[in-house]
Amino acid sequence: MAADFLQLDVRQAPPGQLSQWLATRLRDAIADGRLPVGNRLPASRVLAAELGVSRGVVTEAYRRLGEDGHVAGRGRAGTVVVAAPVGVTTAPAPATAAPATGTSTPVGVTAAPATGTTTAAARTTAPVGATATPGQRRYEFPGAGELFVPGEPGAGVYDALRAAPARIDLSPGLPDLASFPRAAWLRAERAVLASLPASALGYGDPRGTPELRRAVTDWLARNRGVRADPAELLIVSGTAQALGLVARVLRADGVTELAVEDPGSLGARQHLRAGGLDTPPVPVDAEGVRVDALDATGARAVLVTPAHQFPMGVVLGGERRRALMRWAAERDGLVVEDDYDAEHRYDRPPVPALRAMLPDRVIYAGSVSKLLAPALRIGWVLAPPKYRDALVDAKRFMDLGSAALPQLVLARLMGTGALERHLRLLRGRHRQRRDAMIAAIGRHLPGAVVHGAAAGLHLTVTFPPRGGGPGTAPGPGTAPGPAGPGTPPPEPAGPVDTRLAAAALARGVKTHPLSWHAQLPCPPGLVMGYAAGGPGTVADGVRIIGGAIGRPPGGR
Repeated sequence: MAADFLQLDVRQAPPGQLSQWLATRLRDAIADGRLPVGNRLPASRVLAAELGVSRGVVTEAYRRLGEDGHVAGRGRAGTVVVAAPVGVTTAPAPATAAPATGTSTPVGVTAAPATGTTTAAARTTAPVGATATPGQRRYEFPGAGELFVPGEPGAGVYDALRAAPARIDLSPGLPDLASFPRAAWLRAERAVLASLPASALGYGDPRGTPELRRAVTDWLARNRGVRADPAELLIVSGTAQALGLVARVLRADGVTELAVEDPGSLGARQHLRAGGLDTPPVPVDAEGVRVDALDATGARAVLVTPAHQFPMGVVLGGERRRALMRWAAERDGLVVEDDYDAEHRYDRPPVPALRAMLPDRVIYAGSVSKLLAPALRIGWVLAPPKYRDALVDAKRFMDLGSAALPQLVLARLMGTGALERHLRLLRGRHRQRRDAMIAAIGRHLPGAVVHGAAAGLHLTVTFPPRGGGPGTAPGPGTAPGPAGPGTPPPEPAGPVDTRLAAAALARGVKTHPLSWHAQLPCPPGLVMGYAAGGPGTVADGVRIIGGAIGRPPGGR
């Protein structure tokens, strides 16, 4: 039977796969805009009757969409579309536009349509070494040819990548936005507004509301081993603003360099450089940042991500932590600690923050961007007394303080235990998605080396040298040997990761090339986030990346 709703016809379903077929059709309708965010799906009983199937078929399809984060139950309001797959509506490539079998089109080069013209969002392009086939979707956007190029990207690269249409977003740092606790947030907001005096709606303390500063210090004491007085805490608009404020204050103190881990976050480097600081690279190995190499830079300050290093995922080891503390004491050094992904751990015990071990030498920064949503723009900074007042002044003259109402709502979520319950929910969900990504890497990227699986919201994979086997990729920061005069540059050891990322995007999958995040030579690799999509979506993204590399479907 068939239904008027989306013109669904169960006769098109493969035998024994009714729920999967229905979930796929609904997912496609959400992706192409036929079911926009906010639309309510038919009641399961009604749709089952129209299709002539059991109600269980429909409820199972809705459950799968809910697991992917596309729909959510709203009680009496029914099942509602809450999130669309990342990207914009794109039409399948016309069969006549595909090149003949055995030909290929380079990444970033638009395949000429047979007739007429196409929009920028629906042009077809083929990845390196791949053949465009009839009906296969390709994604491109203005500036795609300049997005993934060798060398360090420009300041607007993140904006360009976010704007790029894609079916699956495996960008690192993207949390599970569909899991934002809307009902809990609304309850907390109503409770806050019900008791909020009018005076609280005026200009407040630039350090942040007392309620949130108390709640955050309690949270840090319970979860990160950091003891602090609420008066010492500064509420900021995310870690990005924290780094900008730190850069401004350090420049005023005569500091011109803030060393960074390598590989290390491109975004962090950009914010520090915008604040006037140079960012000399310090190699990272299996134990974290190399303190001997840090000492050799001569820098007086260093930015580290010790709980889950970005992007390689290593934890700063105990001996390395002690070496870093000795460096800070002997060199009168400063450690800026970005407590990145500290809450998201699966296969290892928690590790204390550096701030808990060396409070007088550490500026500590954290946020709820990965735990709740980046749109909240809420983070915090704990600084040693030497820099505390200067950071408050910098915040005051930048924006007079962050918005008070979201702070008060977050404080209530923290105080009632709702945030900890949300974290427990996310850990189980993220573990499933991580496992799905690891399994898919084994199937579709044979020989790739996986880094950082024990925690976080992303994995990094590096590729072995040509002719090498699994596990033979050089470590991060490994430089090639010196070449004699007139020696031509060596051929890349493996696939050029910017071309791989471009090829993946051409097939509708976003990811980061590892080289974006490195200043020193490093093996080719990809940094792939798994938090934003369900296990099936994550696995499908890896499969598509495997195809972009030119491996046969199924990997081995």
